[in-house]
Amino acid sequence: MASPRTVVADAAARKLVSRTGRASSAPRLGLVPAVQRLPLDEILVGDCIEAMNRLPASSVDCVFADPPYNLQLGDASLMRPDQSRVDAVDDDWDKFASFASYDSFTRDWLTACRRVMKPNATLWVIGSYHNIFRVGSALQDLGFWILNDIVWRKANPMPNFRGKRFTNAHETLIWASRSAESKGYTFHYDALKGGNEDLQMRSDWFIPLCTGDERLKGADGNKVHPTQKPEALLARTLLSATNPGDVVLDPFFGTGTTGAVAKLLGRRFIGCEREEVYAEAARRRIDAVVPLSRAALLVAPTKRAEPRVPFLSVVEAGHLKAGDVLTDERRRFKATVRPDGQLDVGVAIGSIHKVGALVQGLPACNGWTFWHAERAGKLVVIDTYRAKLRAVMGAAG
Repeated sequence: MASPRTVVADAAARKLVSRTGRASSAPRLGLVPAVQRLPLDEILVGDCIEAMNRLPASSVDCVFADPPYNLQLGDASLMRPDQSRVDAVDDDWDKFASFASYDSFTRDWLTACRRVMKPNATLWVIGSYHNIFRVGSALQDLGFWILNDIVWRKANPMPNFRGKRFTNAHETLIWASRSAESKGYTFHYDALKGGNEDLQMRSDWFIPLCTGDERLKGADGNKVHPTQKPEALLARTLLSATNPGDVVLDPFFGTGTTGAVAKLLGRRFIGCEREEVYAEAARRRIDAVVPLSRAALLVAPTKRAEPRVPFLSVVEAGHLKAGDVLTDERRRFKATVRPDGQLDVGVAIGSIHKVGALVQGLPACNGWTFWHAERAGKLVVIDTYRAKLRAVMGAAG
């Protein structure tokens, strides 16, 4: 994968509303510049809205956004009990003149994101109680459709030193599709379940903060970026909602966690970052990433993606014949195969599923795994024959 290149925006040509809400001589969302090629694996240094407006419409598969939280800290310093100062987020990029200016900024960058998202793309945005509710409201107002809210429960949160509030031990991610009509978005349900002890992946994720060697530090030993997210968090989002080769856009690239994880997992990225010091740190970080092998990144086929095989096709292929008798694994029930692909139990005729449920007195049954055929004195589950037909269909495809 190519090393990220930096496209430096011409600051003099930009006349936009600033994040502090000060007026400008031109509308923030003016004319969209001429469409350029998709800058894959590049960091676009400058205003994120202008950068996104230069991208082709409907060109990215996923967005991960970690916008300013608008923490409203003011000039007050947060002190620990030992009177040491907490390294809190007090950078200019997190300061806004008012809630109204923050809301306007939020709507603008979300609008720019929505334009470049493919119809079935999805967006992730992370925030704290300071901003996530305002972002969620803007998402819905703009036509996005919220799929989930994810609670990132931190394994090692910063304590509440003043003892006047609960410890802030989580942040919230909103996962949304471009609209309510977006039905074909990517979600690797089976892969997530398989990696979670065959249990459905829940909407509360227990992941440690970014610490140790993963935390980028400058020559002075201080953090390069105050809100660097853990790579494990980005990996789970990208593994759940993207495929190898997909394009992931990050409007607030910071020190490049999204880019580093995307490169590792065989995805492409586009990063927008207005601070050159962060962009430079991201370049060095991403250049050092070695992507995983193609074999490691292959997406396992899901049951839903496998071709549908009717039971009648098993009969027509000769794996079972009309008149064959099927039984369950414990030989409690028997049913006769009919030439039309249904089963006959004497008192009723129906599909392998309906008849299987009937004989057990259950509301539903998976007939493929319930019914067995006897071959050479051994019982063979009939799903074996469906698998053979699927293999033939796959080879033909």
